[in-house]
Amino acid sequence: MPPTPAPLPGKKRRIGVLTSGGDSPGMNGAVRAVVRMSLDQGCESFAIYEGYEGLVRGGDLIKKMGRDDVRGYLSEGGTLIGTARCMAFMERAGRLQAARNMVMAGIDALVIIGGDGSLTGADTFRREWSGLLSELVDNKELTADQIKPFQHLNIVGLVGSIDNDMSSTDATIGCYSSLARICEAVDCIDATASSHQRAFVIEVMGRHCGWLAQMAALSTGADFAFLPEKPPNQNWKEEMCGIISRHRKMGKRKTIVIVAEGAHDLSLNKVTPTHVKDLLSNTLKLDTRITTLGHVQRGGSPCAYDRMLSTLQGCEAVKAVLDATPETPTPVICVIENKIVRKPLIKAVEDTHAVAKAIEAKDFDRAMKLRDAEFAEYHNAYMTTTATDQPEMRLPEEKHMRIGIIHVGAPAGGMNAATRAAVAYCLTRGHTPIALHNGFPGLCRHHDDKPLGSVREMSWSDVEGWVSKGGSEIGTNRALPSDDMPKTAFCFEKYKLDALFIIGGFEAFTAVSELRKARPEYPAFRIPIALLPATISNNVPGTEYSVGSDTCLNALLEYCDAIKQSASASRRRVFVVETQGGKSGYIATIAGLSIGALAVYTPEEGINIRMLSRDIEHLRSSFAKDQGQSRAGKLILRNEHASDTYTTEVIANMIREEAKGRFESRFAIPGHVQQGGTPSPMDRVRAVRLAVKCITFLEEFAGKSKEEIVADPMSMSVIGIKGASVVFGAMEKVEKEETNWKERRPKDESWLQLKKIVDTLSGRPKPEDCCQTCGKQ
Repeated sequence: MPPTPAPLPGKKRRIGVLTSGGDSPGMNGAVRAVVRMSLDQGCESFAIYEGYEGLVRGGDLIKKMGRDDVRGYLSEGGTLIGTARCMAFMERAGRLQAARNMVMAGIDALVIIGGDGSLTGADTFRREWSGLLSELVDNKELTADQIKPFQHLNIVGLVGSIDNDMSSTDATIGCYSSLARICEAVDCIDATASSHQRAFVIEVMGRHCGWLAQMAALSTGADFAFLPEKPPNQNWKEEMCGIISRHRKMGKRKTIVIVAEGAHDLSLNKVTPTHVKDLLSNTLKLDTRITTLGHVQRGGSPCAYDRMLSTLQGCEAVKAVLDATPETPTPVICVIENKIVRKPLIKAVEDTHAVAKAIEAKDFDRAMKLRDAEFAEYHNAYMTTTATDQPEMRLPEEKHMRIGIIHVGAPAGGMNAATRAAVAYCLTRGHTPIALHNGFPGLCRHHDDKPLGSVREMSWSDVEGWVSKGGSEIGTNRALPSDDMPKTAFCFEKYKLDALFIIGGFEAFTAVSELRKARPEYPAFRIPIALLPATISNNVPGTEYSVGSDTCLNALLEYCDAIKQSASASRRRVFVVETQGGKSGYIATIAGLSIGALAVYTPEEGINIRMLSRDIEHLRSSFAKDQGQSRAGKLILRNEHASDTYTTEVIANMIREEAKGRFESRFAIPGHVQQGGTPSPMDRVRAVRLAVKCITFLEEFAGKSKEEIVADPMSMSVIGIKGASVVFGAMEKVEKEETNWKERRPKDESWLQLKKIVDTLSGRPKPEDCCQTCGKQ
């Protein structure tokens, strides 16, 4: 009988990783993170090819992995280690063989990346583990001594699913990439639909979960959506036709209806795209087409969020393995808002299955509650912004407000989606939304221009098509109210603004601060003001996420993927890429995490000659070991303000000089490419959700006196995502306690801890491990 490997010392483990079930973009990023984090922690890593099939068959399908084996994985779609349905693993005999193969390979921990079925199988495997080992000994396939070091099996789950159908997490690996495919398709369909005044019925995936359908409807401004968890009312045919008819009378030239593949009515009768098409064609006489997106939704390179999520969850999975004891329940790694957390796997699976059972029992309220709270919020936001004539939601007249909407600072993807949502919600509630065009200068200089001034009341038809538009449709400007505070106050009074909704970056934050400080002198500013952070730099105090930052990351990743392909084709080439972001290194760091950068230079850390010396020596060593593998191109990301001396071009030239012809160096500056383009689905849906929250927040001050408003520190607030919560922060408190005014960024930046993960996964040497003079390890 062949010997089994001796266990690793201490708490170190041999960690196997496999992908199972349907593939999803981002799985490869998780595999890469598990492999490289395992090696960094002194563990050994094994890839199990073809999912559970590889575990059962063993042999060459269980492969020990090194760092270079997962090079280039981040940008690849699908799963490079394969996945397959395995009927054998569903039987005890198959699991018995899998246990033997694991013991023979010395593997004592598993990270499973898959859906609820795959994760349920994993937990069953763990519960049976002791019995399986005893049976192997009884069958004389293994000896008691061989199984002794493997008495306990640690398992950690990661959810890879484009449907986002697992309870206990806000997002699963692959769901936002799939949503991006859908939005891209619908955005393209929009053009032909408008040209011919057609209606399109678009079927998306989601048998028991309507997340893709819901978010696609929200992201594209669809007229109607069908979800399994929340079927339409009994009279849905009349309701849908009514909404679409009203939209057409407003001047809308196109109609989009999103149907989840598992859609049904309240009686569980299936609603198919054909049913909807026939209704639109026969009742409304619309020229209607059906588009079924199918497996296009699974394919393609993962988006920035899925690369980041898979990487962070993969790293957390390794930590969970090392933290586990025999008594630790099997965890699944989840994300709540912006925070990576561990949840009990079985509870998450039970809640997921309970959704399907609730739907089957026609208990749709319970089905919605079993989804995360974010899902219900997005659904409510969609329902209140897709049709503005909802009498039951209209407030009493004395609660109606005139709400100004203004953009301040540089343009960011999602500004228009937020404005559209705010206008729609205002109209639904009976408020008057007023656009202040071109920022504070536009307000002061052009408010009474003829025939059209910069202060304009907004209608639904004005903003209906804005959800997918980049830039700022009402114009934005970096100038502040302090440039002409008396005129700003005059305009506020002249147009009788009861509240102000500001969308923008650090300049917007500064503007709100100035208005707050001017309240004693100018009564016009004694109104509630809400700030929605929107900037590619993600440098607004009071939040960990700004609308527009995800769009920027996706634009930068697309650029870097092309650059890296060029670098890989040339094999021995390094590109130094300059990123925007002001004096915050967020964009550079998250892009570095998502692209697999060799090094990232940020303003927070700065750049010095010793750092460059270490990185150049690391490049020399790395290229010297290169045996001609594919995907050998390397990237270094440098924030535009990381150093006044060591510019992007200077660093590239230093690398080229020190390479002595052994490899090449180039620099690339994407510039304002990072600000433009179509907003990402994440920026669209978060913009809608946060904008609705902001208007709801402003409504709380309706009917209050100016004295009452000024006395409440929350009357000027910034909305933000902090950890696992969406919160409003009082401006005065945020200004004093959380703001680094000199560097125009928060004092405490939550993402800074991710810089260490970037370095760990890239293999960048630690300063303490290198010679201070030459940079060698």
